[in-house]
Amino acid sequence: MKFFFEENKRKNSKVSFFVFKLFRLTLFLYFCNLIFSIMKYKRILLKLSGESLTGDDGYGVSYSHILHYATEIKSAVDAGVQVAVVIGGGNIFRGVQGASAGFERRQGDQMGMLATVINALAVQGVLEAMGVKAKVLSACHIEGVCEKTSWRKAIESLEAGYVTFIGGGTGNPFFTTDTGAALRALEIKADLLIKGTRVDGVYSADPEKDPNAVKFTEISLAEAYQKNLKIMDMTAFALCQDNKMPIYVYNANTKGNLLKVLNGESIGTLLF
Repeated sequence: MKFFFEENKRKNSKVSFFVFKLFRLTLFLYFCNLIFSIMKYKRILLKLSGESLTGDDGYGVSYSHILHYATEIKSAVDAGVQVAVVIGGGNIFRGVQGASAGFERRQGDQMGMLATVINALAVQGVLEAMGVKAKVLSACHIEGVCEKTSWRKAIESLEAGYVTFIGGGTGNPFFTTDTGAALRALEIKADLLIKGTRVDGVYSADPEKDPNAVKFTEISLAEAYQKNLKIMDMTAFALCQDNKMPIYVYNANTKGNLLKVLNGESIGTLLF
């Protein structure tokens, strides 16, 4: 009887040891999978339109909209991703429209560049209130407001853990903030340029106008160019195509979508 209990005890001990080892292995694999999924992209550049910050009156900035985007950006930072951001200025002033209204085009574009800085400052302020380090750099140096950008400064800022806003477009008239975003993504050697829109990817036609529009989950930059798909202006698109910068287009208005993109979930369109 004594032998039986001792033998049974030894067997139970071996089973317990095996279960413990299996648990440790499962836990290890789980965290490995978690780390690798989160770290699919180490450094990104997020492009948002100025209109995405617009209030209900169709002008200026909405705190609730800014809070939404700040929360999305914070989720990426919490996941260990370095985040650079370029925001348009169309909610405040757009150079092309200003020119059609009578403003000199070059000066109108400079006004638009300043509008992008205002938007960057707005989102920076909300992020800092959340406890997230954020810095605004700009192609236009504004003493006491933001430093003039350079690729070295931007990379240093990202590596120091700051969400880095790069305002002022390219610093030159006749270029859009899409082109500025493509340029900055290349300068900081981003793994991915993410364009946030109000639709969930790239379609064969405008899905808001054509019910038969077909969504692409993946498409090459060359094919997108041939199909003349409206993703970015042609200068920005050519920059990405020539320098092999992948673009991901997704719906930025849905909560949690940015983290889904970073985790590799297919919720938009990848252009490679």
